[in-house]
Amino acid sequence: MSKSLVRFDWAMKRLLRDKANFVVLEGFLSVLLDETVKIKQILSSQANKDEDDDKYNDVDILVENTKGELVIIEVQNTKEYDYFHRILYGTSKAIVQYTKEGEPYAAVRKVISVTIAYFDLGQGEDYVYHGTNKFTGIHKGDILALSPKQKELYNKQQVSEIYPEYWIIKSGIFDEDKVNDKLDEWIYFLKTGEVKEDFTAPGLPEAKDRLDKMKLTPEERKQYEAFVERLRKFASYQQTEIAAIQDLIKQGKNEKEEEAITGFYKIGVSPDNIARALNITIERVMHIIGKYKIP
Repeated sequence: MSKSLVRFDWAMKRLLRDKANFVVLEGFLSVLLDETVKIKQILSSQANKDEDDDKYNDVDILVENTKGELVIIEVQNTKEYDYFHRILYGTSKAIVQYTKEGEPYAAVRKVISVTIAYFDLGQGEDYVYHGTNKFTGIHKGDILALSPKQKELYNKQQVSEIYPEYWIIKSGIFDEDKVNDKLDEWIYFLKTGEVKEDFTAPGLPEAKDRLDKMKLTPEERKQYEAFVERLRKFASYQQTEIAAIQDLIKQGKNEKEEEAITGFYKIGVSPDNIARALNITIERVMHIIGKYKIP
C-alpha cells in the first residue's frame, strides 16, 4: 500500500516554507548529502514563482542551514537546453547576493545546488549525479589541498568544500520498481507522489502526514488542482510544439529530397540510379517526377 500526496514542487510553494514542516526538507537533504542537515531559515529567491498565472514549470527554494551554507533546491518539469548554465547562474547569484560588501573573500558561503529534473538532462545512464570542484595536477596527478593554516582558518578540510557543489536528480527516468536505499525511497516519492508503507527514509514519515491531499483545506485543494492543471496544459503545449517542429523538419527533408530528385532527373540521371543514390524507392522517384511533370 502507498499513500498519495501532493506533488513535492507544489509543497515547496505552499507547505514546506512553514518552519513546522522543515523536517520534511531536512530529511530529504540529510539523505541526499549523507549528513544531518538542520534548516535555519528559508531565504528569498528571485526565481520563486507563486502567481496563479505562472506559465513556467519550475519551482525553487533557497534555504540556509545551521552551518551557514546556502542550499538551492529546484524542481524543473520541462526541458531546457541551457539548464546547466542556469544552474551555474543560480549558484553564482546566491554567492554574490549573500556576501556583504566589504567582507573578506573568506566570508563567501558554500552553496549546494540540488536539481530535481523530470526530464532527461544531458546524456548519462545514471539518475543521480554529483559534481564538486577539484584542482588536479596535470603532471603529478595529485589533488591540490588546503594547508594546515587554511584548514584552521576556514574550518574546511578540502578545497572542494569551499566551492559550489551540485546534485542532479533525474527523477523522470528513475525506475520505481528498483528501490534499493533511502535515497531511492525519496526519488520514488519525487517521481510518483507516493510513499509506500515500508518506506522509512528520514522526512518521508512526516511527508506522509503533512503532504496528505486529504488534509488540504478547500482553498488549498483548489490551488493544488489549478497547479496540476497548469502542468498538464503546459506539457500538452510542449508536445504540440515538438510535433510542429518535427513536421517542419520532415517537410524540409521532403523538399530537399524533391529538389534532389528533380535536379538529378533534369541532368539525365535515370530514375533507378536516383533511387539508389538517395536510398528511396523507385515509386517515390516516379511520383515526384510525375508531380512536377518533368518531361
